[in-house]
Amino acid sequence: MRHFAWLSSVGVSLFLAAACGTRDPQPEYRPTATIKDIMDSTVDPSADFLWDSVATVVTAAGTEERAPRTDEEWINVRRRAIQLIEATNLLQVPGRHVAKPGEKSENPGIELGPEEIETVINQDRATWIKFAHGLHDAVMPALNAIEAKNVQALSDAGEQIDTACENCHLKYWYPNQEESLKAALKKQKEGGQ
Repeated sequence: MRHFAWLSSVGVSLFLAAACGTRDPQPEYRPTATIKDIMDSTVDPSADFLWDSVATVVTAAGTEERAPRTDEEWINVRRRAIQLIEATNLLQVPGRHVAKPGEKSENPGIELGPEEIETVINQDRATWIKFAHGLHDAVMPALNAIEAKNVQALSDAGEQIDTACENCHLKYWYPNQEESLKAALKKQKEGGQ
């Protein structure tokens, strides 16, 4: 009996020592793709797919009402919504660069260069995360609409996604455009009086 009690004590002690010594490992991110890569390969095509999934297309041949109709079409739209939602998490991975070294802006003078964007992000990471969460939250109504197979709600969600994208772009990609737009509106208002 003493032998059993001793073995039980040792077993409990070893179990407790192992449990106390076990901690959840911290994630070890290995960001390979840049923010630009994620935008080009996941965010843009997924958002475009959602926007194009519900549309009225008018051509010389007539009007086409585009919307998912079959289970397979709804599954494909859902896949793109999931990709877009999860891309918002990829954008937040610490240590991810905006672009590859030496990459330049496609429209200098209109949009910031990659180094400038990265500086702005790093100066206020909380705002960057807020914008990523904003895109995530904007896509959720689209996912809910897809789950319900509600074409109108999916169409309505497209505007929220567009607004979330544009808010982030105004801050990081072409911040001077917002000031230019305000100045043009002010000039237009003054000219109209």
